[in-house]
Amino acid sequence: MKIIIHGGFFSESQTNQEIKQAKQQALAEIVQAGYKYLQTHNALETVVYAVRMLEDCELFNAGTGSQIQSDGKIRLSASLMDGKTQRFSGVINIEDVKNPICIAEKLMAYDDRVLSGQGARDFATNNGVAYYNPETPQRRHEYEQKLSDSIRLGTVGCVALDIYGDLAAATSTGGKGFEIPGRVSDSATTAGNYANKFAAVSCTGVGEDIVSGSVASRIVTRITDGLTIAKATDKTLDELKPFNGFAGAIGISADGHIYYADTHPYMVWALHDGEMEVFE
Repeated sequence: MKIIIHGGFFSESQTNQEIKQAKQQALAEIVQAGYKYLQTHNALETVVYAVRMLEDCELFNAGTGSQIQSDGKIRLSASLMDGKTQRFSGVINIEDVKNPICIAEKLMAYDDRVLSGQGARDFATNNGVAYYNPETPQRRHEYEQKLSDSIRLGTVGCVALDIYGDLAAATSTGGKGFEIPGRVSDSATTAGNYANKFAAVSCTGVGEDIVSGSVASRIVTRITDGLTIAKATDKTLDELKPFNGFAGAIGISADGHIYYADTHPYMVWALHDGEMEVFE
């Protein structure tokens, strides 16, 4: 059993030790809870559980505490992929929900498994999901101050390998902040979240760069074709260099290897494979 989570990129950590330590503690607590949950649940259930906790933590840009778009509204995206069945589900730019990853989970049972905008919100309402405003005072302050993009990079994700040898990945984001309404990130696409029986990967960074590089699906495809997870990840991220792509990835291969890498410093992460590790 193995699990790894990420909380996006964190440029503030170079200057704000208090926030850095808070994120280290939060990631440590969530990965420990996720690893414990994994002992009695499968990979798919576990990645939803862990990402839901990340969405509920105001320190990260997903769920509660998400970034505000240019028109003053918050729109959330999330996706889920089951490596065993290769079913993918997700929501794009959904408003007024607490946990978009839970809506993605509900969609797993449907033929139409990726919904956007009002359709996604209507689906949530029809499935008993209550109205929720994910805005926090800090995000409103950032919106009003129009902070630089370098501070607004952040997504959350989880990859898990369960006792049955099955893999799953889940990713959730509040966007990059101040974007044009209707912009689609990588988080609810196979470029940012992908799994099969050989590997599972979740990404964070600039969505447009991740989509341009088809990062998650390309890494998993290369592992399927025989590369190690380290070589597959490094090769894929190297291919972003010509356009200075900004991305990070976490992943687990079916043989139990955990790997994480980024193109720019630095992605925040935590993992647990019997022993816990957290970014420094």
